[in-house]
Amino acid sequence: MQLSELVLGVDTGGTFTDFVLFDGESMRMHKVLSTPSAPEEAILQGIREMGLEQQGFRMVHGSTVATNAALEGKGVATLYICNRGFRDLLTIGRQARAELYNLQPQQFDPPVAREWCHETGGRLSLQGDVLQELSETDLQEIRDVVATLKPESVAVNLLFSWVDSRFEQQIRNILPDDIFISLSSEILPEIREYERGIATWLNAWIGPLVDGYVKRLQQQLPQAAISIMQSSGDTIDASQAGNQAVRMLLSGPAGGLVGASYLGRLAGRKQLLTFDMGGTSTDVALIDGEPQLTSEGHIAHWPVAVSMVDMHTIGAGGGSIAWLDAGGMLHIGPQSAGADPGPACYGRDGTAVTVTDANLVLGRLRADAFLGGRMQLDSSAAYTAMQQLAESMQCTTEEAARGVITVANEQMVQALRKISIERGVDPKAYTLVSFGGAGGLHVCALAELLGVSEAMVPVHAGVLSALGMLTTRPGRQLSRTWQGELLQREDAHIDAAFKQLATEAVAALEGEGIQADQLELERSLDLRYKGQSYTLNIGWSNVHGSAAEFHETHQSRYGHRLDVPVEMLNLRLRVRGEAHDVVIEKPAVETAAVPLERVKVAGESSDAPLYKRDELAVGQQFSGPAVVVETVSTTWIAAGWRCTVDAGGNLMLSAD
Repeated sequence: MQLSELVLGVDTGGTFTDFVLFDGESMRMHKVLSTPSAPEEAILQGIREMGLEQQGFRMVHGSTVATNAALEGKGVATLYICNRGFRDLLTIGRQARAELYNLQPQQFDPPVAREWCHETGGRLSLQGDVLQELSETDLQEIRDVVATLKPESVAVNLLFSWVDSRFEQQIRNILPDDIFISLSSEILPEIREYERGIATWLNAWIGPLVDGYVKRLQQQLPQAAISIMQSSGDTIDASQAGNQAVRMLLSGPAGGLVGASYLGRLAGRKQLLTFDMGGTSTDVALIDGEPQLTSEGHIAHWPVAVSMVDMHTIGAGGGSIAWLDAGGMLHIGPQSAGADPGPACYGRDGTAVTVTDANLVLGRLRADAFLGGRMQLDSSAAYTAMQQLAESMQCTTEEAARGVITVANEQMVQALRKISIERGVDPKAYTLVSFGGAGGLHVCALAELLGVSEAMVPVHAGVLSALGMLTTRPGRQLSRTWQGELLQREDAHIDAAFKQLATEAVAALEGEGIQADQLELERSLDLRYKGQSYTLNIGWSNVHGSAAEFHETHQSRYGHRLDVPVEMLNLRLRVRGEAHDVVIEKPAVETAAVPLERVKVAGESSDAPLYKRDELAVGQQFSGPAVVVETVSTTWIAAGWRCTVDAGGNLMLSAD
């Protein structure tokens, strides 16, 4: 679908808020410092600076409100309602230890304090038979608890609610209208009461915050039609987003993967290994044509069983703080200097050394070219802060800066290995794609550490998550448990079950103005060998075809197949509207650019050429060491690497 209206992609990060405006023909990029305590303030500032206050436009927003609330433990007062005997379910969890051999593991507070967990009746069996009625006495006790505790939200998670939701609906009907309510039968109608309970509680715990934020944004931008990015990479209308807060935990990062996938296809690369390095964290992922989805994601130490892009996040970004432990070992993050005060070089009274300061001290980042020159970096402040770290490390300032970069690179490459090599995927078959404001400064080093011979710094890499918002599709991800041996089911019955799921999704998207004949349906099953706990997601064709594909996938993934029945656990349906076409402007430069100047970079025997990216011509080639600056990011091309500008303006890097 071709966009003909003004569309604004907005990605709120921990340090910067990024904007990409598309008018149907050309793009405009913008960045402002984030305002974490009130994210909408940075958005409104950017819209003012872009001159959009009086114009109507459609906005697709990747928000960190849900993510930050969950990570910082700042949800609202939430009452958790469960069946009798299951008050401690969320505390006990799976009894799995994150560090098996650690005799003193970190202790975490329970998700919900015991006094905020209320037990009631309304218990069903797996077959849907009533084992215990939900009596009027039970309902009155719930009313009394709500009146006493005065919660802002309520999470209801009854056993086998995915078979029959009547008892959860009864509880909703007696709760006050001003309380935010999450029912497990609506949030995650799947087997596994712990994962379902966590998802339902998370949705209730952060839902009022997301709902309040979105409503404030809508009130302050009455001229905008706002959609919110979901963790799956699909969008949802802002009016519906508050009730689905748990599906927004990877809202911003999902935009980056959608953008990387889109630009990768345009460049003829479908197998991508991506890393998105922003100011606060780095997200890594594997893309085969499209971003991969998982229902086994995590936020902090909690499982999140709703569908989300399959990625791994570490606390190493441009603003990550370098520090020494008691033994004198250097660490990077996860603490971040954020946007305020930010790295020492921001000149906002920050004194902590960050990765950004290290790149500036080494000369890879230019003080006068940050944000296209709109923000002058303080080289003196960065050097002073690095000097103090160097004294503690008993080394030179340059050695300390190199140490910061080396440790940060090692943390990032470990994350990249985790989502590739540890899953049996050879990264050498993939193109390493870097984006985010800080990604281009580290791409060559990470490629070398991985043994990857080709890397790509896509056009508009510094705002790729915001650009990705423009290429997303409206959609919904629905699932439902239907357990049983696959070959004992009939194709027609499974088709009918998918049709029932589709009715709900299609109605929701029609409510956003999307016609049913414009929707694309992707059907899949969670399958496993009978007796197994974990599943593989397999596309639905028919019972025999899906069973055969499961055997092949299991053989490929685990190296063997079993001669036992294949069991079906969950149906999964993805319903999406049409994709939007975004025109990526081709570089208009015809003559190869010459360096603006030559700059001193630590560790290099001669000064390195500095190029402006928008002056590079298609087909232009040059070798590192070199620095390429643009409005929203900087790329450091290390010695031993060659850069070629492709037809789309992407920097294609290859090992010499």
